[in-house]
Amino acid sequence: MKQAVHLDGIDRRIVSALQADGTLSNADLAQTVGASPASCWRRVKALEAAGVLTGTVRLVDPVAVGRGVNVLCNVRMRSHAIEARQDFERFVDGRPEIVESFSMSGEWDYLLRIVVADVSDYNHFLMQTLLGHPSVAGASSHFALSMTKYTTALPV
Repeated sequence: MKQAVHLDGIDRRIVSALQADGTLSNADLAQTVGASPASCWRRVKALEAAGVLTGTVRLVDPVAVGRGVNVLCNVRMRSHAIEARQDFERFVDGRPEIVESFSMSGEWDYLLRIVVADVSDYNHFLMQTLLGHPSVAGASSHFALSMTKYTTALPV
């Protein structure tokens, strides 16, 4: 298991600032966190090397690209053999409409967050794709009525 990295106050401010706006220039970031540009650059490089800071992305409004329906789908597997799980996880990785996947404890084996255009789009995905996968025994779907909170920022 990966060990937590010790972050001092400036590191925490850097991480928080970059979570809020990954496009900040080094000079703007340094000014925001109260450090010199050289020190800030070294700290960002150290945070990247330690695996604290990973990728830089731009967030997309799902409604603007026709993917405004969020479905939380519980999946039950036919088998818990490692090959079946690996095959299912490869399948999940290859499906762009599945944006999050969690291996779960309890009654269900996986929880997926799926973004689709509409109910018909999801019905097709569920019936033709997900339930057609040989490792899947069943699924239970829950449609989000609205998103009341969404963030990618972690508390630091």
